[in-house]
Amino acid sequence: MNNRNPGLLALAAVVLVLAACSGQAPESADAADAAECAPAADAAGHPGEETYKKTCAMCHSTTALGAPMVGDKADWSARAAQGADTLHKHALEGFNGAKGVMPARGGNPSLDDDSVKAAVDYMVSKSK
Repeated sequence: MNNRNPGLLALAAVVLVLAACSGQAPESADAADAAECAPAADAAGHPGEETYKKTCAMCHSTTALGAPMVGDKADWSARAAQGADTLHKHALEGFNGAKGVMPARGGNPSLDDDSVKAAVDYMVSKSK
């Protein structure tokens, strides 16, 4: 067991968790089931926190795939300096950077644009 690659294990865990939240809801599912992966505002009213917790935290709280850790001011400062539009585009469309990979919509194709943008804004706000 000592020869296992922890990065590969973390990636496998991320893929499994993201797959659980990215499937389409069956036609017979009610609205609550279909909205299971949709964002909700936290107690402070930030709509991105719930999306962050359900999708983004898999990488951004572990640095899996080279993701910048939420709260790491040094790692986020250069990214934030690119502006919200660039960060939103990378999160929506995906991005292969020098430090890692950002899958489109955090690997969850069921997220709408506003949910992705809110999650990015939330992470940036927690990393200033």
